Amino acid sequence: MDFSAPVVTDHFYSKKVSDLHFRNLRLASPETPVFECAAKMAKEKVSCLFIGTSPDQIVGYVTDITLRDQLLAKQLSATIPVSEIMESDMVTISPKEYLVEALMLMFRTKSRYLLVEEKGNYVGWISRTKILTEQSQGPFMFIQSVKEARQIPELAEKWNRMPEIIHLLLSRGMKAGIVNQIITTVVDTIAQRVIERVFKEIGPAPAKFVFFVLGSEGRGELTLKTDQDNAIIYEDKANEHREEVRTYFLDFATRVSTALNEIGIVFCEGELMAMNPKWTHSLSHWKRNYESWIQDASQETAMNYATFFDCRAIYGENSLLENLKEYMDFQLQQAPEKFYINLGYNALQYEPPITFFRKIKTETIDGERQVNLKQIMRPIVDLARVYALKYRVFETNTNRRIELLRDKGVFSDKEAQELIHAFDYLMALRLENQSHLILEKKEKPKNFLIIDQITKVQSVTLLEIFKVIEEFQARIKLAFTRSL
Repeated sequence: MDFSAPVVTDHFYSKKVSDLHFRNLRLASPETPVFECAAKMAKEKVSCLFIGTSPDQIVGYVTDITLRDQLLAKQLSATIPVSEIMESDMVTISPKEYLVEALMLMFRTKSRYLLVEEKGNYVGWISRTKILTEQSQGPFMFIQSVKEARQIPELAEKWNRMPEIIHLLLSRGMKAGIVNQIITTVVDTIAQRVIERVFKEIGPAPAKFVFFVLGSEGRGELTLKTDQDNAIIYEDKANEHREEVRTYFLDFATRVSTALNEIGIVFCEGELMAMNPKWTHSLSHWKRNYESWIQDASQETAMNYATFFDCRAIYGENSLLENLKEYMDFQLQQAPEKFYINLGYNALQYEPPITFFRKIKTETIDGERQVNLKQIMRPIVDLARVYALKYRVFETNTNRRIELLRDKGVFSDKEAQELIHAFDYLMALRLENQSHLILEKKEKPKNFLIIDQITKVQSVTLLEIFKVIEEFQARIKLAFTRSL
């Protein structure tokens, strides 16, 4: 695809779901015979029919593909009730969300349709095709091309094009948070293609499992300097199969991680990967892990395992991870107060680089004055996490955590706005710097920013952001002396 073309238009990226003419709901009751549903779809010229007694009582849906895969391919009678073949994994979106976010949601959930939900009511639906027609070209068609790639060299070529795409998106004014989502979606998609290749090599899994990601990928905050942080949960099997199942998944994980490393999504230096026997376990073993980390509540544990509270499934049985999260929620409600205190103190160790004279404090690396942007952002990430866990907010994205904590009254509107603006500005600067290093200097991406190469406006903005983080930390320190 030619990215010299105008791939990002203000028109598309400013549009919301409400600006799109989403389609009215076509309904059939669960008892309706399948052939009647197919006839209705043909008459109405729609590829999706929702199943329910009314717009606020929708229980599922059928598509052209559902009819093919669940009826024709299985040679079932067309007279059976549609409820026997309908799909129930419905995904909803608010009309206030941007079309960009709708597309990202579709790619993440592998859904071709979204129900539009407003004030608790379903008011219509939109298709992936409809949105892609609006956009017609750009990063989402690129993501689609990644989905269609199968060979390792082809996937590596796709990943190598990301700096060019990210530089272009940022230069056109796209928000850093959406750029993060695009990088994350591409990495997720590459991992899913690799997993499917490994299954072809070694055969299907001997047990239900979920491959999940942690840290920045778990938060949907990937940059161009990314490595692997992943793990596997598999279902508990009878004792006589336990070793056989474990051996399979460790081999499986090693093949997946090796292929990802070959593509350019490199091995984790700390070996936080499913190929490490420490991070591939049965569900019951994972539950014991989380219980131990929460009940131990030491500062060392908080430092070593905090990233495991930023987890997100990308392949397999999501229910296994949801089961673990429910158990984690129960443990968090029983957690000793020092668990939250140590998570918070862990975050307070990283102070903004400001000198006594309110200048930017730097460190000299290779003769250049530099600051570590990732480390500067860390207090916002860590403190959003500790408050989210304390107040039972199970979203993993940092900005979304802050928004939900604001809705709960934990942060004021001003505090939330300042934190989100600070985080987005630092993230944009980090992404721009990384793409510049790769494209212009032909160097590997770094989290360090050379201070002498930024503008005066950027320097002043950074100082103001550092003050926001300082004030936030001061408030947290006071809160921790009284407990959160």
